[in-house]
Amino acid sequence: MPFKKTTLKNGLRIITIPMKNTKTVTVLVVVKAGSKYERKEINGISHFLEHMLGKGTKKRPTFSEVAATINSIGGAYNFFTSKEYTGFWAKVEKSHLNLALDWLSDILLNSKLQAQEVKREKGVIIEEINMYLDIPRRYIWDLWEKLLYGDQPAGWLTIGEKENILKFQRRDFINYFKNHYSALNTIVCVAGNFNQRELKEKIKKYFRKISKAPPQPKIKVIEDQKKPQVLPWFKKTDQTHLCLGVRGYNLNQPQIYAQEILATVLGGNASSRLFILIRDRKGLAYDVQTSAELYTDSGYLVTQAGIPHKNVKEVISLILREYKNIREKKIPQAEFQKAKDYLKGNMTLSLELSDTQASFYASQELLTGKILTPEERSAKIDEVTVNDIQKVAQDIFKPEKLNLAVIGPFKNGSKFEKMLKL
Repeated sequence: MPFKKTTLKNGLRIITIPMKNTKTVTVLVVVKAGSKYERKEINGISHFLEHMLGKGTKKRPTFSEVAATINSIGGAYNFFTSKEYTGFWAKVEKSHLNLALDWLSDILLNSKLQAQEVKREKGVIIEEINMYLDIPRRYIWDLWEKLLYGDQPAGWLTIGEKENILKFQRRDFINYFKNHYSALNTIVCVAGNFNQRELKEKIKKYFRKISKAPPQPKIKVIEDQKKPQVLPWFKKTDQTHLCLGVRGYNLNQPQIYAQEILATVLGGNASSRLFILIRDRKGLAYDVQTSAELYTDSGYLVTQAGIPHKNVKEVISLILREYKNIREKKIPQAEFQKAKDYLKGNMTLSLELSDTQASFYASQELLTGKILTPEERSAKIDEVTVNDIQKVAQDIFKPEKLNLAVIGPFKNGSKFEKMLKL
């Protein structure tokens, strides 16, 4: 096996991925705590806490000392928050593995979460929110999920709203940390060049103080769409940004591989249908792509594009026409095989680095409780037939599942609602 999974007595899971052909090692810690685990009054706290966990510990009292630990050895690190989990990683030269483990465990187990740092960081996060609002190509994705899921955790912004950010206090972070940052909710993943025999004991040593408390579950997504939906967001932009797509399958459903191939055929790369049609042949966009997003209890397929204001109706019609075509006509075998080969080849290229290996294995274990190797995932892709693709297209490309989020000089969505037909 290319990886090894070990579960300690306290419930902490360890995944190790040896890579002898590299001189680096990545330590990734993922915790099942994201915006889907939040209540309305604390929306944004998962992301805010991620910021706070880098602000200082007893051993490394300030942000600059935390950062300098990895910077001073030429390493790289980052923290991130998503809808369903939060991650912390450090990538270093292999001789610095102990330092990376010590640093990450110190941040996760000994952060001071000082009130004055909470107050200071509020300004940082408010400016992060402002930055995203100023980038329509980025904000359209938040608007899309807001349209899809509405006023429930899946539809809220991961970063939170300004009103919540401004009212958070130190005790809020302490309570949230206690409720979610538990051994039962956490995976430590190490990928790269290391001594396998020594690693388990090292992780036990560095993470020995981790909580054993039972973590709180997330609220399951509710989906109840009966007609097409449109959500416009007025902004004076140089181009219209849109997300047009449908509800699809979640991470635990077998159709996800067919859905992924379908998205690739439509707009997964520069030789896909919508890229060639909208960009190459008609010159209506620089950026157009189709992707499939998978969560544990929801999923979707969506096409995103940035286009001239005057051509927005034409592009919407072109996307919908291609959705309809792929629903009604089977994909030619050559195009079908090309999409499969692209997905498998792209996966192989992405897994050349220790940090992407760590993410590949740890995210699967955290979200599904099981891990497919790259070879097993490739086999799942190979099992999909042309008929499977058409069945998925016929299931998801229905008028009542259509959704359109749009950013541009539009104050209402009524003119777009009439267009959402298949």
